[in-house]
Amino acid sequence: MKSRRNFIKSVSVASAAAVLPIHLSLSNTMASQKMIHQVYFWLHKDSDLQEFMRDAAPMLGRCKDVSQFIMGTPAPTEKREVVDHSFHVSCTMFFDSLEAQAAYQTDPLHLEFIKKYSHMWKTVKVYDIAI
Repeated sequence: MKSRRNFIKSVSVASAAAVLPIHLSLSNTMASQKMIHQVYFWLHKDSDLQEFMRDAAPMLGRCKDVSQFIMGTPAPTEKREVVDHSFHVSCTMFFDSLEAQAAYQTDPLHLEFIKKYSHMWKTVKVYDIAI
């Protein structure tokens, strides 16, 4: 009976020891996980496109946790069923970690952008990609 208890204790300790480094490793990986944050805007009026690209969208790229910012409009590629050309503006932001992206969400410049320009868009879609 005593050897059975010792065996169970040994297996339990070994199991915990095996799982703990994996959990810590995953936490460290998530903290340093780089990511891409892609935001697609559909505006209410086509006439707002120039102002949105000149004044509004660049604010996102000036947020302190954004490591790289790319803004664009749909490319004039061939029309195919799988290609969506319906959006007006796309903003792609690169972050060095998930924490940086989380901080961006509450960055005063990001919040100002939303408050000042949200009336211009009818739809926003976000795609976050781990890299």
